[in-house]
Amino acid sequence: MTTTVDEQRLDAVFTALSDRTRRDIVARLSAGEATVTELADRYAMTLQAVSQHIRVLERSGLVTRGRHRQTRPCRLEPAALQAAGSWIEESRRTWSERMDRLETHLARLQGGEQ
Repeated sequence: MTTTVDEQRLDAVFTALSDRTRRDIVARLSAGEATVTELADRYAMTLQAVSQHIRVLERSGLVTRGRHRQTRPCRLEPAALQAAGSWIEESRRTWSERMDRLETHLARLQGGEQ
């Protein structure tokens, strides 16, 4: 089975979001840019550990780092979240339609038994 670049990106996004700390970082960055040091202040872990989480988020495309004077602020990339949200919504619709068809089928079976 071959995977497309989009599927690989989606896998990376869900892998990145599978960790509570990374989800929290994404939530924090949804309020605006922050440096790794500012992000690290929220956690009882080393700056290096937070940097590793940021790297995972960068590889997934959820976060980018810019340059502002001497700092490299992290910023959220909403398009990556939108892609994951779209996939979730499409899956929800598919399963909802399947459940509706199953419900209709079961109602027909029950109607035929009476």
